[in-house]
This record gives sequence, C-alpha cells and structure tokens, in this order.
Amino acid sequence: MTGTIDVWITDLARGSNSRITSITSGGATLNASPIWSPDGAQFVFRSNRGGAVNQFYQRSAAGGGSEQLMLSYQTMRAAGIQSGNLVNTDWSPDGQSILFSVPAPSSGTDLWLLPLIGDKKPVEFLASPSEEMHGNFSPGGHFVAYTSNESGKFQVSVQTFPLSDRKWQVSTNGGYEPRWRADGREIYYLSEDRKLMAALVGAGPSFDLPKALFQTRVPAGVTANRTHYVPSRDGRRFLVNTQSGDPVATPITVVLNWTAGLKK
Repeated sequence: MTGTIDVWITDLARGSNSRITSITSGGATLNASPIWSPDGAQFVFRSNRGGAVNQFYQRSAAGGGSEQLMLSYQTMRAAGIQSGNLVNTDWSPDGQSILFSVPAPSSGTDLWLLPLIGDKKPVEFLASPSEEMHGNFSPGGHFVAYTSNESGKFQVSVQTFPLSDRKWQVSTNGGYEPRWRADGREIYYLSEDRKLMAALVGAGPSFDLPKALFQTRVPAGVTANRTHYVPSRDGRRFLVNTQSGDPVATPITVVLNWTAGLKK
C-alpha cells in the first residue's frame, strides 16, 4: 500500500530484508521510529493504529509473537500529554526507561521518560519554552545528549541523568541529532550544513573541539520526527538516510493581466 510506513530489519551479513510490522494491523498508516532494547532482543516503535495519535508498541526482534502496547492514549492523557505526535528516541542502557519527545501545547518540544517498572506513568525529563528533542542516553546511562535551540540556534548539549545542575554544550556552531559511540568516548551529530561531526569525550565528562568527518546528503531541516543516521558500535561505519537526488522543483503558474478577467 502506498503512503504507509513500516518497520523492516536488514541482516547485513546475509543481505536479507524482513518486514517486522504490518500496516494492516489496526488500520495503521505509520509504524516507525524503531529503537532497540539494550540486549537487542526487542524493539519499541510508534504507531498511529486506531487513530491519528501515536502510541508505543514493543515487539520481538526475532519477528515472532505479538506486539505489546507500552504507552496508550489513556496513559498519555492521564500524565498530562496533550499532543499525539510522540517520537520515541532511545532506550536506557539499564532497560528501565524509554526516552521520547512531545510537542508542548504552548511552547517547543519537550523530552519525557516512560518508566518500564513501577507505575509506568510518563514523566517530564526536560521541559522549557525552547525545543528539546533527539534525546540519546550515554552508554553508561549517566548522561543524555539532546538537541535544543535554547541559545537561539540548534545546538547539541548534554545533561546528567538523573537531572542535576550540570550541563555541557558539545557543538560549537550549531548541531542536531546527537549519538554516542558504544564505548562513550565519542559523540556524533549533524552540523547546520549537514556534515557528520564528531567530538571526543574525556573524563568529567569533557568534550574536545568537534571535527567534521564527512559531508552528508540527508534531507534538510531539523524536526523531532527525523533520525538521519546511526553509527556502528565502533564508530567506523555510519548508516545514513541519504537523498538519492535533488528535490523536484514545484512548478508555479503566473497569471498576467488577471484583473481584466474580472470584467468579463
């Protein structure tokens, strides 16, 4: 079916592709934003089945079994979440929390946490009048990297987890979509001109001056819905969502002397 999105898994060793979700389930037109569990056995994705509101579902990465509803519309509303355009961004290394973004009614996008233990009620993590999106846990689970335009332009910052008064800005001249290397010693992001950037991470933590790795051809623009790339665990390879060609120009029609037509 055209105009629909599903989750697929590609086996890089065998070169095979498998569709894991089905758009026929519950009338969904969107099954998207898969994130792996820490052990790689499960993944969580968002789906608009049953309506326009995104809910979170969990499924086995092996493809068998049934999907499990993890965050329902009723739970969202009970927590005070007004928007239905939720985007899951990361699963904590201890397996106990899902990080996701939520558009706020009268401000920018905020970062929330979905606990997977206890009462499992969503709670705010980072909320302000500015945008906070693309949350990504450090491998040790003690920090969260994210995108924010608090300074007036999109930059990559890091906060402690749980939150404290400590905060670091990683990018120096604009950036978005941070991702940590698996050993926590490097952090990647996209620059304003869509270069893939890297900054070494030292003790403290401390962050070296970022350097450009290569130019990408990812689609332009910064939105909470997009994840343009993912690094391999060792940071030597990147899977990048690349445009295959230049955008098609939208034609316009210019009508000359249009006022004369009003007199007929």
